[in-house]
Amino acid sequence: MDIIVGTAGHIDHGKTALIKALTGIDADRLPEEKRRGITVDLGFAEMSVGDVHFGFVDVPGHERFVKNMLAGASGIDLVMLVIAADEGVMPQTREHFDICRLLGVRAGIVVLTKADLADDETLELAELDASELVAGSFLENAPKITVSARSGSGIAELKDNLVRIAQGLPTRTDQLIARLPIDRSFSVKGFGAVVTGTLASGTLTEGEEFELLPLKAKVRIRGIQTHGESVKNVSAGRRVAVNLGGIDHSRVERGMLLAEPGVLTPTQAMDAEVEVVAEAAKPLRSRQRIRLHIGTVEALARVQVLNEAGAIEPGERGFVQLRLEIPAAAIPGERFIIRRYSPPLTIAGGVVIDNSPVRHRKRDLAAVCDLLTVLRDAAKPEEMALILIAAAGTSGMSNLDLRSRTGWDNAVTVNAIRRPIAAGKVRDAGGRYLKAEVFDKLASSAEQAIAEFHKTEPLAKGISRAALRETAFAYVPDEIFQSVIAELAATERIVLDRESIRSSAYRIEFSPEEEVLRTRILSVFKDSGLEVPKFPELLAEVVSGSSFSVQDGRKFFQMFLDSGEIVKVSEEFYFYKPVIEQLVEQLKAFAAATSDRTIDMAKFKDLAGVSRKYAVPLLEYFDRERITVRRGDQRFII
Repeated sequence: MDIIVGTAGHIDHGKTALIKALTGIDADRLPEEKRRGITVDLGFAEMSVGDVHFGFVDVPGHERFVKNMLAGASGIDLVMLVIAADEGVMPQTREHFDICRLLGVRAGIVVLTKADLADDETLELAELDASELVAGSFLENAPKITVSARSGSGIAELKDNLVRIAQGLPTRTDQLIARLPIDRSFSVKGFGAVVTGTLASGTLTEGEEFELLPLKAKVRIRGIQTHGESVKNVSAGRRVAVNLGGIDHSRVERGMLLAEPGVLTPTQAMDAEVEVVAEAAKPLRSRQRIRLHIGTVEALARVQVLNEAGAIEPGERGFVQLRLEIPAAAIPGERFIIRRYSPPLTIAGGVVIDNSPVRHRKRDLAAVCDLLTVLRDAAKPEEMALILIAAAGTSGMSNLDLRSRTGWDNAVTVNAIRRPIAAGKVRDAGGRYLKAEVFDKLASSAEQAIAEFHKTEPLAKGISRAALRETAFAYVPDEIFQSVIAELAATERIVLDRESIRSSAYRIEFSPEEEVLRTRILSVFKDSGLEVPKFPELLAEVVSGSSFSVQDGRKFFQMFLDSGEIVKVSEEFYFYKPVIEQLVEQLKAFAAATSDRTIDMAKFKDLAGVSRKYAVPLLEYFDRERITVRRGDQRFII
């Protein structure tokens, strides 16, 4: 069992000394820390007791280094709230405690240090002070253990309680991709870039390719160490050092995220639920500039409070949109801290609900809050998948879209949508998932658009795919369009004919006047044989003396082309199909009677009984149709 333990408490209350007494490791690693005797950045140590492996994160207690403390506080499983017995609760004790509570830490121990410096009365006052601080919180019933790092008293009891609490923690269920928030970056001679952090989720494996966000730089894991031991892979809940290949150390810094490649998209907007601390001097208001701490990131951001008042009062909860000044990668369920811009002071904390929101208009706030409520309350991946797919509407969501919005491992995503698809609640439209009702509505819209086309163009063979796409699927992904059309065809509600689509129930019906024009056009082609008039002349001839316009004539003409009764040979000449078929048979008979199957222009004119005006376009048409192949002045009949 791997457990990350974080310290919290005021400066000089003995956090580093406590960890050394527990583990034998001095977590102060910087020369400045050794010289000044105070912790200014994160320190780390480890300890194993039985089957429990503890990784300790020692945080600075000075108010100037709270941002460093926050970089280490995310990801801890339990906290040791350290209070010096000779001083009691101090300002940073309160702020660190608020931070742990707001980050969702659910277990811990209150440790009263420096017992050797306090008399019984002072110790009793410190205990009362501590009890008052944690009343009503997750530490209300936590053990309060008095220790002295100098003498060692209470250390054994503290260890026993750490093990007992660790064994009672829920088993880590890891449904997420591998994510390592980076809290340190440095270079090792002969190895290159090395990063450290607490593995938040997933598994890191030596040799695998990962992505460094928000740079979107591809890197390879060249080596992994956990507490000084080289390993081939490591799972969530461990402190790790990772040697990265493919990137220079100078490009890597605290706040970046090492993650499975191609899944998460850095964002500058997050929808979240926040809790404003009861001791905050003012409400959290829209447009307020704040310092956002999420993972190991510190980013300046502005707040949009998603209620009519535009404010969340101290001690209250509410939904907000955070608009970051730099991109950061986050997932739903990830907790964060909000500190005042100036002077920096913790004023709120919360949890990400949507990592890819749009800007919200004031008139939409009620609907937005309803959606955020159901997303927040979704207990299972299947529930969240259904909510996200429904919210996506006609755009649908791909497997990668779902993973990007949730941070889920691929297997979790596949399982989340398998049952809804089997139950008919979700449709797989060419790899994009959308609600069955939305799919059915798109199908109905397509049928309606086709029916409207038949009304306005009764002589047309059908609507083109491109026209239907623009009419009924203007903002719909092409995969969904193709899937809807395929379903309509499979259920025989429409008929597909190359690039045209028609309703399966549609039949062209002619009025008596239209039947006369149709017969007249066809008769001209039949009677003309191979000496048809040029197309414009033909149109003018057939509509002459009728109530039809040239445009009407073109529609009838297109109908004959669609049905195949008329063949287009060139832009000027169109022929009756049986006439062309007869000429092809004549060509084949001619070829059979010759030794080399060739024919020239003169022989073709004699064979067809036409002038050069018709012979040239006819031969070029036969070349295109692979009935003949041109070889200089001759043509080979295939």
